[in-house]
Amino acid sequence: MPLIALGLNHLTAPVTLREQVAFDADTANTALHELSLEPGVEEALILSTCNRTELYVSVQTGAEEVPQAWLSRHHRLTSAKLGEFLYRHDEDAAVRHMFRVATGLDSMVLGEPQILGQVKDAYQQARVAQTLRAPLDRLLQHTFAVAKRVRTDTRIGAHTVSVAFTAVRLAEQVFADLRQACVLLIGAGDTIELAARHLADKQVRRLIVANRTLENAQELASSHGGYAIALHDLPQHLAEADIVISSTASRTPVVTRAMVEKAITTRRRKPMFMVDIAVPRDIEASVGELDDVFLYGIDDLKQVIDDNRRSREAAAREADAIIDLQVERYMAWRRALTLKNPALDMRQHAEAYRDEVLAKAQAMLTRGKSADEALAFLANTLTNKLLHHPSARLREAALNGDMELLHAADRLYGRGDDEQETRDG
Repeated sequence: MPLIALGLNHLTAPVTLREQVAFDADTANTALHELSLEPGVEEALILSTCNRTELYVSVQTGAEEVPQAWLSRHHRLTSAKLGEFLYRHDEDAAVRHMFRVATGLDSMVLGEPQILGQVKDAYQQARVAQTLRAPLDRLLQHTFAVAKRVRTDTRIGAHTVSVAFTAVRLAEQVFADLRQACVLLIGAGDTIELAARHLADKQVRRLIVANRTLENAQELASSHGGYAIALHDLPQHLAEADIVISSTASRTPVVTRAMVEKAITTRRRKPMFMVDIAVPRDIEASVGELDDVFLYGIDDLKQVIDDNRRSREAAAREADAIIDLQVERYMAWRRALTLKNPALDMRQHAEAYRDEVLAKAQAMLTRGKSADEALAFLANTLTNKLLHHPSARLREAALNGDMELLHAADRLYGRGDDEQETRDG
């Protein structure tokens, strides 16, 4: 049953395509069910973040192309348009890729910890959708253990920066003193919460949190000395913001060009700095064409992040060494699933022989034979049946000088142990 990891990320595809193939929490569950019903698909997990969309799928032999065909069809994209941006990893390469993703080695921010939480969310989603079986479930459990070990045994997480931190750092480069800035945060998820923490540390003059659910915005804002607004009130407050950082799960932009044009007019052309770290994008791309607006997207943060990446490359190499070892351990377990268990086979054959000979012995008693005759028949016949094939193979091994098999038989039947016990006694 081949294992496949198929997807695209910030290295292989532009944000315009990544937002087209992104899954939000509402659509992922339905998509998982659809994917799991595709011909030949045995297990499925979907991981979708601002920087990647990936399918982890176990399929029947011959169904290896099904996941890509489904992904293209689901998002109404031609295979040609999507195919050039996709990567695919099979078997141990798929396992290695999952380990690297969960440990942050494949992230835009090398070693960032948020991705592990996103992998755990994807795992829970697949469990609820019942699209996992033992092999993929075991892989996820192994993944979490590997990620924990990498964090413990290397410095991959030392002095790491998040996308949220990078956004705040970039804002700091534009506004030398954030204590004079009013910042508007749109969203209330983990990324926005991290941004709020960094901004509170910088002692921004004013913090506004906008969210579709006002209660969530109030909870976050109150924790950092800000105030909350509902998302539908955004147009009335946009002009107050010197800096806007947005990261929601909306499928359509929450900040339009018209809204920003009106805000800039109200601000009397005072510049606005905007960072859109959502995929799909929260801020209409054409906003970047406006005068006095400086719009940065998720891909624009890469240069700032690359400077931080170089300081953790040695730790990344150590992490890869740990991952290589764990890939082999998981694959050994996975291969064992497809192998026949010789102990189980031997027991099944022995029990079948026992039942066959016991039935004949019982028939002898029914025909009037004595119990001694029936027992002697049972013992002799069962012994001969159980030992016939092993004895024939061992005689053949002795004639051919197959010492490896002869030594294995000694270990299997414990002859060496018996002789040692005799000497010790």
